[in-house]
Amino acid sequence: MQNTALNILKTGNNVFITGSAGTGKTYLLNKFTFYLKSRKIIPTIVAPTGIAASHLRGQTIHSYFSLGIRSEIDDDYIDSLLEKKYLQTRFAQLKVLIIDEISMVSPEIFSSIDKILQAFKSNTLPFGGVQTILSGDFFQLPPISRTPTDKRFAWQSPSWKALGLKTCYLQEKFRQDDNVLISILDEIRSGTVSSHSFDLLNARFHKDLDTDFTPTKLYTHNMDVDRINIQELNKINNPAFTFKYKSEGSAKNIEKIFKSSLVLEEIDLKIGAVVMFIKNNHDLGYVNGTTGVIVDFDKETNLPLVKTTDGSKIKVSLEEWTMENENANIVAKVSQVPLKLAWAITIHKSQGMTLDSAEIDLSKTFEVGQGYVALSRIKNIQGLRLMGLNDKALLVDPLILHIDPRIKMASQKASDEISAISEEKLNEIFEAYVLSVDGLIDTDAIQKQETILNAEKKFVKRSSSPTHIQTKGLIENSASVEELAKNRGMSKSTIINHLRTLKEEDKELNIEKFLPNASVVKSIQDAQIKIKERNNKDDFSEDGQIRLKPIFELLDGEVAYNDIRISLI
Repeated sequence: MQNTALNILKTGNNVFITGSAGTGKTYLLNKFTFYLKSRKIIPTIVAPTGIAASHLRGQTIHSYFSLGIRSEIDDDYIDSLLEKKYLQTRFAQLKVLIIDEISMVSPEIFSSIDKILQAFKSNTLPFGGVQTILSGDFFQLPPISRTPTDKRFAWQSPSWKALGLKTCYLQEKFRQDDNVLISILDEIRSGTVSSHSFDLLNARFHKDLDTDFTPTKLYTHNMDVDRINIQELNKINNPAFTFKYKSEGSAKNIEKIFKSSLVLEEIDLKIGAVVMFIKNNHDLGYVNGTTGVIVDFDKETNLPLVKTTDGSKIKVSLEEWTMENENANIVAKVSQVPLKLAWAITIHKSQGMTLDSAEIDLSKTFEVGQGYVALSRIKNIQGLRLMGLNDKALLVDPLILHIDPRIKMASQKASDEISAISEEKLNEIFEAYVLSVDGLIDTDAIQKQETILNAEKKFVKRSSSPTHIQTKGLIENSASVEELAKNRGMSKSTIINHLRTLKEEDKELNIEKFLPNASVVKSIQDAQIKIKERNNKDDFSEDGQIRLKPIFELLDGEVAYNDIRISLI
């Protein structure tokens, strides 16, 4: 049950959370994340894809661990990472690691994460001794592999066994609200789908749905998704605005950016088009996977205005996709609107979503688990319009069928072990773990932090306001940028971006308490004067602003970049 799993997480053990679709894995992780943040412990949340990461406001594994487009790494590459100061800072702050949608993580990537953390933490314990929580369901989609291999899953990496994971196999279903669909999904997981279940699915073939809105279309292949999206766009009798990418760098590197991201070379958009954001930008209030409808185009820039499904309005601007070399220098850059059409999406991209209804085509299923993932997105059988089914559609990986009973046994063992511990002893274990990661144990301080977190949650739910406005609501209760960042669960860099935006919107906003000491501010001002006097064009951005790097260098690297940024605001 959820509470038992939460108690196991609170002990500080490494944990594997699993269970069928809709058993609340993400809900449990959100509860644990709240528990940590209320004790001023900020967990790091990563996932194999941008959309999966967006469900927990995390980031991709490749981005966080600086893997680029690699899956395997060697000692030379780790040595090059160790030289990067920003990575040293990043991993020094890492206390708790949560990896979501673990079924889509390859054993090579899983082992690479282990090696990187051992190196940065100077600790030979698995994952550098960091508490590691893995969440996912191996009956869902496996990693995409370019070449067939015997080892496809993260649990086949030696690093998995080394972690000594406690297993939590969640049983109670929250997503599905009818026993018919639950029964079909359970049969798929058992590897034996009855003729009765096939009859129930066939009864949904081309079924009209009782809904006021167009249901999301889930298809197995990108080709079908692209065709449907273009068809739907052509039905809209509004003028189209065409957006073409701009780039810098070699053709080879530009090609790599397109292959490793969702950015499009060219996209036509119209008022009324259903779209999905394909990049994270917390400052502007969207993440990779946020959906909405284009409601207008800016008269001056022609850039679109998107109303998201939660009611927010976002003025879209161009985003950049970059490629760095081993020295963290940008060698290629692509600029484009961060959108794609989204009447239809692939089943692969739908993993983790909950849909009221869906039109699903499984006639071209090519991967085990695709049918299970697609059908488990919906809440009940009445929300299904089935367009096709092939022989592979309802199959799951036989290897997963084989190990599933062992996973359940491990879960039962973990449940029995924690149930045998008295409540008093459990609380001692919880407290000892919080202290080990420098968290709060003072009850009053925790309650104060919970109040801040709850107020922030209600604020977001009530107003769907931009993320920098949510930061503004916490300025009064935060004594420093560090505290404000902790209260928001964000990096200092992001918070400083918010403060810049807020100051631009309200010149009277007082943020002086966030400044470094007066002598530091004075030295930054003096550096600005010198830079203006020498008038080197490389010291200035295109809009005439002084860049951060020349100030940093003039001050011999003794003033942190973030202190410079906050002073310039």
